[in-house]
Amino acid sequence: MNIWGYILKRVLLMIPTLLGVLTLTFAVIQFVPGGPVEQMVAQLRGKQGASGGEAAAAQGIYRGAQGISAQQLAELRKLYGFDKPPLERYGLMLWDFARFDLGRSYYHHEDVSTLIAQRLPVSISLGLWNFLLTYLISIPLGIAKAVRHGTRFDLATSVVVLVGYAIPGFVLGVLLLVLFAGGTWFQWFPLRGLVSDGWSQFGFWHKIGDYLWHITLPVLASTAGSFAVITMLTKNAFLEEIRKQYVLTARAKGLSERAVLWRHVLRNALVPLVTGFPAAFIGAFFASSLLIETLFSLPGLGLLSYEAVMRRDYPVVMGSLYLFTLIGLVTKLIADLSYVWVDPRIQFEALR
Repeated sequence: MNIWGYILKRVLLMIPTLLGVLTLTFAVIQFVPGGPVEQMVAQLRGKQGASGGEAAAAQGIYRGAQGISAQQLAELRKLYGFDKPPLERYGLMLWDFARFDLGRSYYHHEDVSTLIAQRLPVSISLGLWNFLLTYLISIPLGIAKAVRHGTRFDLATSVVVLVGYAIPGFVLGVLLLVLFAGGTWFQWFPLRGLVSDGWSQFGFWHKIGDYLWHITLPVLASTAGSFAVITMLTKNAFLEEIRKQYVLTARAKGLSERAVLWRHVLRNALVPLVTGFPAAFIGAFFASSLLIETLFSLPGLGLLSYEAVMRRDYPVVMGSLYLFTLIGLVTKLIADLSYVWVDPRIQFEALR
């Protein structure tokens, strides 16, 4: 199977996967209580008191609709699109998604794509720093641990990265705030936000410094637990390659340990890490932490999704789910293709 045939097959398989995710979520939404119509009814009932309650109760549509007229209730259902049967709404949603129209938020009264674009810079800042620091520190550290396997350095660094892995990011964030952001110790960093007020008026270097000043604690809190996996994976991959026959042969030919390590071992040991780059890099844009964003008052995608679920903002829920699922499927395809790029011995038939 050639590369284009494999890509076509994978793209065709994405369609039922994407439909399955959307269908299941849409079906669950139909049975979740407290939808947007019910929430608006509750607000109107609080404003209007008990007037019109008998007409709405006689319709038997919503028990919570007492206090508004049947006409108002019908208008609300039409406003949110619930005057149509579920299958019709499902079909319209799929047609909009096929044209990459993610809908309009019930709560923010903006296009979902606009909301995602507005929140994306915060999530990129957290995720991209997480990605860069994790790989730039963990890979050299894992190589150093493999070369010094069993030494005190190996043991001490293992303890450090595993402790960081064991501490939840939210707990570490609270500790950092208490120690360094206006708690009982030092006031070196700001409590909230990605930049200071009036940031757009700052000079170039002042902007960079202010941004780094704000992002330091959130990045530390979200990154500390990420080092252990990549570090230990790198170490184990290098140890496995170092023990193979081709390494012994290279040493027997008189090559220096540095040449053996960097010319021969490095490429083969990094195969599982390099193939994970696409998923990790793309994930940096969308895998922000809700707890970290909440703790440091950072309006990112995690906080947007959580608020959408709590407010029953279904266009945001379904639109963001569609976008993230599609990106995840494409990223998985890129990761599989990178296997062949890194290691030509792998054939597409083996990836089916």
